[in-house]
Amino acid sequence: MSADRAAGHQRFLSALAAWPRRRWLAAGAAAAGACLLIAVPTDLIDTPFFSREVPPTWWSFPVLAVTAVLAGLVTATYVSRIPSPAERKTRLGAAGTIMAFFAVGCPVCNKLVLLALGTSGAMQYFEPLQPLLAALSIGLLGWALYKRTTSEDRCAVPAKPAQAAVPVEPGGSPVQDPPVNTTDRFPTAGP
Repeated sequence: MSADRAAGHQRFLSALAAWPRRRWLAAGAAAAGACLLIAVPTDLIDTPFFSREVPPTWWSFPVLAVTAVLAGLVTATYVSRIPSPAERKTRLGAAGTIMAFFAVGCPVCNKLVLLALGTSGAMQYFEPLQPLLAALSIGLLGWALYKRTTSEDRCAVPAKPAQAAVPVEPGGSPVQDPPVNTTDRFPTAGP
């Protein structure tokens, strides 16, 4: 392992170790919420509101668990922290969570897939892609967590204020404005 990579891993672990208790509580609550948000509509948790036509695969539950934990950790990085402008542009965590929903869902129960491919197309084309979607989902969430935690100790560099242009006389000295008469209601240039 290269020195840069080892330093990045050490920075990642140090950042997690420095988290306050409220971040870990937020991570737990967000992980539970992500689990319910994904598992109930995909019928991995059986409820009377949703049903599945195709039983879940063996890997759906581990993917759900890993996705929920990573989504919770990514969400916790937003607690007590103001993101920099560069971070506001990336939404890898949200993309990873949405992708996990499609990865563990029933291929023929998903209305978008069913409308696009039909029942046989969903089973023939979409179902084989679901493990890839699961891997991409976990990868995106992991990358988002890594980038957010390793960049927490950095602060944005303020932009350098622009210098006001000062007119210069041909001799090289700055031009001075004439004094302003402050006794007038509308000040004008000097006498």
